[in-house]
Amino acid sequence: MPIKNFKPITPGQRFKSVLINTEITKSKPERTLILALPKISGRSKGKITQRGRGARHKRNYREIDFKRDKINISAKIAAIEYDPNRSAAIALLHYIDGEKKYILAPTGIKIGQNVISGEKAQIKVGNALPLGKIPIGTVVHNVELTPGAGGQLARSAGGNAIISAREGNWVHLKLPSKEIRKILASCYATIGQLSNIDWKNLSAGKAGKSRHRGRRPHVRGVAMDPGSHPHGGGEGRSGTGMNPKTRHGKRAFGKTRKLNKPSNKFILKRRK
Repeated sequence: MPIKNFKPITPGQRFKSVLINTEITKSKPERTLILALPKISGRSKGKITQRGRGARHKRNYREIDFKRDKINISAKIAAIEYDPNRSAAIALLHYIDGEKKYILAPTGIKIGQNVISGEKAQIKVGNALPLGKIPIGTVVHNVELTPGAGGQLARSAGGNAIISAREGNWVHLKLPSKEIRKILASCYATIGQLSNIDWKNLSAGKAGKSRHRGRRPHVRGVAMDPGSHPHGGGEGRSGTGMNPKTRHGKRAFGKTRKLNKPSNKFILKRRK
């Protein structure tokens, strides 16, 4: 989709850019496929557990079919819609048995096109197949890590993974991060690259756009007083004066994650 830049009539429009949604064909969501999305605002039982969150715009959650488990049942693409909960567009499917579902919309699908899920499905954009049935070099998205669990990889705007090799019951998949990972051949994936490729090139232009998304201002620790943060205090601009710490005094630098994860054995080439 093309990007629109604004004339700098106001400070907020000086660097603002938006996508011209030429692919979107429907403005209101399917009522049977939406859920109320409560404003958690980074709180648990009223206590702040994640700072800098809150006061976002009201929105509903669209139920997305990540599993594509209606095997060998054809569906027609009825509409392509905007989803405020994700960067990619979504497509509304009308199945021949009368059921309606949302899926992530890949680039190149059109209204009226038929899609299907199953082992004997054609290698066509929008169809879902097991990885073992997809030719090497094919671009896929919405890839499962566990058979039947639903897609977990390559789900954001412009996201895609490439099938690079096949080894027995395993398939080597090159992920968007350039990591190469072994995945069971029975895991499902959808053919094609996700829509909204230019999403990463957008500029918000003003702080208010982040506030609409629920992102509140983030204050540096060195700008606080010493009672609010270990880095605070001092005359004028000052450094941390210590090894970096969180506002609770915990270590905030270096390797703090678990290194030997059980899934490490499936990683053939790391992203770094």
